[in-house]
Order: sequence, then structure tokens, then C-alpha cells
Amino acid sequence: MPTTPSPEHRDLVHALSSAVRGDVDDSTRRRAEYSSDASNYRVVPQVVVFPRDTDDVLAALSVSRDSGTPLTSRGGGTSVAGNAIGTGIVLDFSRHLNHVLGIDADARTARVQPGTVLATLQAAAHPHGLRFGPDPSTWSRCTVGGMIGNNACGAHSLQFGRTADNVKNLDVVDGLGRQFTAANDPSVVTGLPALVSGNLATIRTELGRFGRQVSGYSLEHLLPEHGNNLARSLVGTEGSLVSVLEATVDLVTEPQHPLLVALGYPDMATAADAVPALLAHHPSAIEGLDARIVDAVSRARGARAVAALPAGAGWLLVEVTGEDPAETLQRAERIAADSAALESRVIADATAAKQLWRIREDGAGLAGRTASGTQAWPGFEDAAVPPERLGAYLRDFDALLANYNLEGMPYGHFGDGCVHVRLDIPLATDGAVLRAFVDDAATLVASHGGSLSGEHGDGRARSELLPRMYSPAAIELFGQFKRLFDPNNLMNPGIVADPAPVDAALRRPAALPLIKVNGFAFSDDDGDLTTASHRCVGVGKCRADNSASHGVMCPSFLATGDEKDSTRGRARVLQEMANGTLVTGGVNSPDVHDALDLCLSCKACASDCPAGVDMATLKAEVLHRRYEGKLRPRSHYLLGQLPRWARLISPIAPLANALLRVPVVRRLALWAGGMDARRTFPAFARHPFRSSSEARALRAAPPAEAPAAERATPTTAAPRPQVLLWADSFTDSFSPDIARATIRILDAAGYEILLPKRDVCCGLTWITTGQLASARQKLTDLVSEFSRYTDRGIPIIGIEPSCTAVLRSDLTELLPDNPAAAAVARATLTLSELLTAPAPLGPTNWQPPALSDHTFVVQPHCHQHAVMGFDADRALLAATGATVTEISGCCGLAGNFGMEKGHYDVSVAVAENGILPALRAAVSDSTLVADGFSCRTQASQLANTEGKHLAEVLAAALPER
Repeated sequence: MPTTPSPEHRDLVHALSSAVRGDVDDSTRRRAEYSSDASNYRVVPQVVVFPRDTDDVLAALSVSRDSGTPLTSRGGGTSVAGNAIGTGIVLDFSRHLNHVLGIDADARTARVQPGTVLATLQAAAHPHGLRFGPDPSTWSRCTVGGMIGNNACGAHSLQFGRTADNVKNLDVVDGLGRQFTAANDPSVVTGLPALVSGNLATIRTELGRFGRQVSGYSLEHLLPEHGNNLARSLVGTEGSLVSVLEATVDLVTEPQHPLLVALGYPDMATAADAVPALLAHHPSAIEGLDARIVDAVSRARGARAVAALPAGAGWLLVEVTGEDPAETLQRAERIAADSAALESRVIADATAAKQLWRIREDGAGLAGRTASGTQAWPGFEDAAVPPERLGAYLRDFDALLANYNLEGMPYGHFGDGCVHVRLDIPLATDGAVLRAFVDDAATLVASHGGSLSGEHGDGRARSELLPRMYSPAAIELFGQFKRLFDPNNLMNPGIVADPAPVDAALRRPAALPLIKVNGFAFSDDDGDLTTASHRCVGVGKCRADNSASHGVMCPSFLATGDEKDSTRGRARVLQEMANGTLVTGGVNSPDVHDALDLCLSCKACASDCPAGVDMATLKAEVLHRRYEGKLRPRSHYLLGQLPRWARLISPIAPLANALLRVPVVRRLALWAGGMDARRTFPAFARHPFRSSSEARALRAAPPAEAPAAERATPTTAAPRPQVLLWADSFTDSFSPDIARATIRILDAAGYEILLPKRDVCCGLTWITTGQLASARQKLTDLVSEFSRYTDRGIPIIGIEPSCTAVLRSDLTELLPDNPAAAAVARATLTLSELLTAPAPLGPTNWQPPALSDHTFVVQPHCHQHAVMGFDADRALLAATGATVTEISGCCGLAGNFGMEKGHYDVSVAVAENGILPALRAAVSDSTLVADGFSCRTQASQLANTEGKHLAEVLAAALPER
């Protein structure tokens, strides 16, 4: 049971609520969401505050000092070392203090609030031909304040330096409440000039030895020869000295004519050996990749994602720029000639270059699983050594991993000597291996003259290890520096000075197993819901604007801006449910319900999240465990079993449609089904497809049981290849014309069309509402019917994307021990996948109709995006010659979600992030192409626009028979 708040806690919350205009939230759910960042650590705060302005920040800091409560400043929460969590007050700057206050193009500076996402700053600077130099892989969701806290760098630090090198001045407030502007005058902090002058030898010999020496406090910036730069010395202090109120940062000119050179080597260490020679060419970036992470990308994204890489098992991606394309090409060719690589490629194609850069950007998430599929963790993912020592360090590091029997996928900023890797340390049990390994790893890094952190900061993961690389005099100096700003140790305590133990407050060992109970198999997560929820390592890509990240997740977060509505926030609550000490009551907890309520089950996170968190599956599993054998919400009985009711209503469809147009009847029916009164029912088809003349004719055709090769004879033409057309429940009961159109297309493409002898359902609506036992029975029935065709090698063609996705993904998770289910999953294709496939699967002599005089606005279905991908549809549309505008993001209806009571406003807000503005901006004669029934329904109800399935568009352009 939850503990009763202490009087001191109530006083703290009351004081904050009285002093701060922004939200003050001490609910268990909110504290669960903020109990971790992107690290291994779990530190539950007392309260989370969302300041609306600088006055709110100052007020919260005042309450912190008056009450003696620690305070942690937080931006995007993407800190990998445990830098953005704390036991007291957590200030989330990203919710409101997230604006670019001004761009001075002449001075090449920007004034920003600390919660400004880097992508937002880049977008504001871009029209001026400018950008902020540092570009960490989390650029689409990390905040400038967080970058200042960690001294973030990114891939182009060879050209633009670290965040510290790009900060002009900082408006800050320290632990004593002193508010000042930090620039190049250390005297604004009493005692600081004397501290520096009394420790010149230590600062000059131990700090600032190479570019990526980020660990500890960067006091070298305070040296006279470095301009006595107080602002730069505060960068990388991780909120342990000051909170940033506003920042003025330098901007740089956008690089011109960038060109990527890919270099292949026998292994990653050999690639690292080549770095010093390449640095002489002054490239803007040198990134390193290992075969292990490239293999992971190939598995996750497809072989095409890595096709541009040259031969090798270790690679360098070297970027150069120039005054003109010819100069850039010359520089690239010189680098290739001097590289000593097995093979080199100059990547002139921008799309191919982006694919290679994406390998690096998604590295933090993809590296969360080792090549053998085990969970990998940060903790020692960020070490850096002088570049000339990198090859030797990597060989020694591999030997250390072998000694501990650990595995990981290394990559990193090799031009700076910085290596990123997550390791399969067995954190599910305890932190003993972590403690032993990081001790030895820290000693190894120090022996190569390196830094424990190259850009992520020390945080809780590395601060205790600083004595491995610094003398006692330097460690004491760090403590003295801290006390000048924060003598009471209230600003993010446990970081750098007076550090917390590296193995304290670990999240994973405290989580209890939640093994499968007649629901999903979680076959890639050892059958454990806890392990599945801990796939979320907090990289926060679910918080990125889709216009920046080119993804779909997380539509509800984009609509609300609230951490609780992000995939990460939901995962944190589920992790706390597994812990059981904060979020109590298991799946019946109101906190769990609140966290999952606005999840659209769009499934986009299954593909967009680099760590592969599938919140739609986790939500369905939680609903299954919560309601199995119990009374369910009304919407589960109606919307969750819609195919059943649609089949029963079909004989009286005209009457039902007429009744549902009567306002009183419609409102009563919506109330009875737990739906929003502002919604309308989609019209039931007057004649379902199953009873159509086309269906009767195809089912009446003589069975052709033999394979095509055996059906051919010397006197007959070669028989057509057979396909099984599956008209799902939505197509059958609501959109039978789409099935007819699909038949026309398949026939024109040269296929013999078969229909199942029995009508079967995939159980989609049962799955999304957590009625997994019923869904399993429906899928068992479907597999029994379809296996008669897949046994003969006949592909299954799905029409509705969400139903097709069930067969491709959920089917094998609900029937994991059924080999016929796996065969059905492999055989299931979309129409576009079939038509764009090479022969013999694809059509031999068929071309899509010419549609060059057509303009389409296309809404990809979220489940298709997540499971099948949209490449085949994109290619097919391109082949028609049509003008296509592709909508980014979810339509907002998402099956039952947008229909349910309490979800309408969010559903509309999600639509306003994609489909609605796209339809308003479309030219008057555009056609909305949306294969998803939900997408078409949303467009009809919110924009009075009738969408078409791709099959309908293609069939309409076929010549009349």
C-alpha cells in the first residue's frame, strides 16, 4: 500500500504550489515517470515541477534552499549517466521553457531557454544559413540546457567543438540563490579567482589534455590563457552548481557541399589505427562503426540500409566539406587514397548518406540488444582516449570484455577517440558484475590517458570512478569548486563531487519478474513482461517531433506534450509496476491505467523506437491481465468485438444505418458502447463482400490443388500463379468495394484468385482491448483455414493494413508454438508488396496504370508503418507517375481509441499534427489515399473527405473490360 505523505512532504508540496505558477505534481504516477532518465538508475523524486517562466524557476530554487530539499534540473531526460534524476525536486524545463528567444544573424548567436529542443534551435537558425555546431544523436529531442549540463558534442565536434566551445554566456542561479550572468569574469563568484590561482599546476597538468576529456569539472577554461571563461567552465557541471535560466550560444555557418566517404577495414581496431592519418585532412567528422552494430541495423532496417558500406568488418564514415562540389570531391578522394582501407566509397547520393548517418543516430537504441539478443545497458558507454591511442585501447577493451564474458556493439566518434558501447551486464540480478567491470574499465581508460566520459557526463555512472583518472589534489579541487557555488549540496547531489556509488539505486535489479499468463509470448524477452518493459532505456525518441525524426511515434505525446503520454513515460510506469514499491496494485493500479489510457495502440514505437518498445503489445497484455474473467469497460464489448456485431447487423444494414442517423438513437448507441457523443457510426455495407457475386463466383470455381508447375500441360497456357485474397472483417462489412477493386487488380496482374472457404477473423479488435484468449481462438481458426493454402506455397494478400499486421506480428506471439502460424505470417503480404516483388512472386508482365495527371495525399497506416513498412506502396505509387504528398504521423482515430469516450479531444489533436492540415493544404482535385479503415473514417468524420484504398485508385484507372 502507498505510504501516507509525511508532514515535511506535504509542507514541501504546499510551499511549491504557493510559489510556482506552473504545475506541481507529487502523484505516484508522475514520480514514476521521472524516476529515471536514459540511465541504469532509479531515483524517485518527491515532486516534479513544470516551471512556466524564470520566476517559477527562482521560486522553486528558493523553496529548495528554505526546506533543504535537493533539486535536479531536467531537460529532455536523455542523460545516459543518471545526470537528470534526483531524490527531491525535479524541474522539467522542457514543458514550457522551450523557446528560441531570438536569432542575431549578424552576430551569429542565438538566445534560448534551457528547455529548447536542439531541433527547434536548428529550425530557427536554418533560414539564416546558420546552425548550432554540436549535433548529438539525440538532436531531435535533447534540450540545449541538457547539452550544456553534459557538455554534449556529437558527430561534428572535429569541426565545431563541444557545447562548451559554442557557449557565449549563461544566465544562471546557483545553490546560494545568487543570480548572475556567467561570461568571462570569474570574479562574480566570490573566491573563484583565488581557487584558480592557487591550483594552476593541477589545472594545467590534469585538465584539458585532449578534446574529449569531459569527466570532472572543466576548470581549464578558467585559466588566463583560456580567457578566464566562467561560462565555459560551467558547461558540463550537470546541474550540480547552477541552474541555467537562459543561454546565449554561438551559431556557425551551415556546412557547404558535404560529402561522405565510407572506409572499410578488417575490424574496428584497425579502423581506429587509421584515424590519426585521416585527421591531417581536417575532416568535419570521423565516425566509427563495428560489424556488430551494422548487423543489428541490417536485421532491424533491412539489408538496403547498410548496402552503401564498403567491404569490411569495421568502418569509418568520414565527412568533408568544401567551397564547391569539385573541391569537396577532391578532398574526399584524397582521404580515400590515404585511408589504407580494404575498400573505400565516396557516397555522393544524399539518400544513401542519410541511411549511413541513421545507423549512427539509432546506435544508442539498437545497441540496447547484443548480437545474441540479450539486453545491453549503459554504464560505461562513453569513454574517450586520445585518438592516437584509440586502436590500442579498443584491443585492450575487447580483451577486458572477453575476460568478463560480456558482449556489446561498439561505435563512436573515432576522430575524437570517443567510443560508445552498451554491454549485456547481468543487471536483472544485481550490480556486482557492473561494479567489478567498471572498476577495471576505468583503470584501463586511465592507463591510455583517457577520460571516463567523452560527452555524456559522469552522473551516477562514473563520478565515483573519477579518482582512477585524477589525483587526490584534483578531486579535492572539484569539491572546493562545488562548494563555492553550492555549499549545502542541494544542486543535483551525488554528481561529480561527493558522488553516489556506481552500483547504488540501480533500476533493473529491483524489478520483479512478470512472466506470461496466457497472453503474449514475449518470445524475445524471455516470456517476461518486466523484461519487455525494460526494453525502454530512455533514449526519448518518442518525444521527438515527427517533422524532425521522420517517424510516427508517439502521437499522443505530440498532442499533449506530457511525459505521461510518451512511450518512455508509459514504460517507466510499467517498470515501477514491476518494482511494486511506488506504483502498487500491479495491473489494477490506477497509475497504470492513467499511463496507458491515451496510448493509441498505433504500434509505431515497435519500429520507430530504436530499442523496439512495442507499447501497443504491452498495453494489450496489461488489459488482458487486468480484465480476464472480470467485467470490462462497455467499449470492449462493442468496439472490442466489432466484427461480431457487424456480421450480425449485416442482414439489416439499411435499417441499422437509418436508425443510427436518428440523433436520439445515435447518442444512446454511443453511450451504450462507451463512445464519445461527438462521433458517428461508419455505415454498414448494404451487401457484405462475402455474399457478393464476385465472392460466390470465386468460391464456386473448381479447386486447383496442384502447384502451378504441375497444372501446366503442353496444350494449355501456363497457369496463373495463385494468391489467396483475404477480405478481413472491416473490408467485408464496411468497404466491400475495396475487395472488388483488389480482385480487378490481381486479375489484371495475371493472378488466379482464391478465397478462403470459410470467413475468418484475425481478432484485431479483441487484441487491442486485451481480450487475448478470444483473439487466440480466432487466430487458431484462421491458421487452420489458411494453412491449407500456405502448405501449397500460396501467398496471402491482406487488404486492411491493421489486420495484415496482426498476421505478420501478433499471430506468432499469440500462437508461438504453432508452426503453421509462423508459415501464415511468412506468407502474408500487402497488395503493394506482391505487385512490387520480383518474379516469380511478383507479376511477370504487368505495369501499374499511368496516373501522371492525378494528385494524391497519402496517409500511411500506423500498423503498416510499424510492421510491413511503406516502401512497397511508395514504390508502386511512384511507378504510376502520380504526384504524391505523404502525410507524416498518425490519423488519430487508431481503431477503437478515437471512438472511445474521453479520447475525442486527443484524437482530434493528433489529427491536427498530420492528416487534417495536409487535407486543408491539398489542391482541390487531390484524392486522399488511405488503406486503413480508421484513417478513412477519421478523414470522413473530421474533414468531410472520403478516402480511397490504393486498390480502388489503381482499379479505377484500368481499362474497362
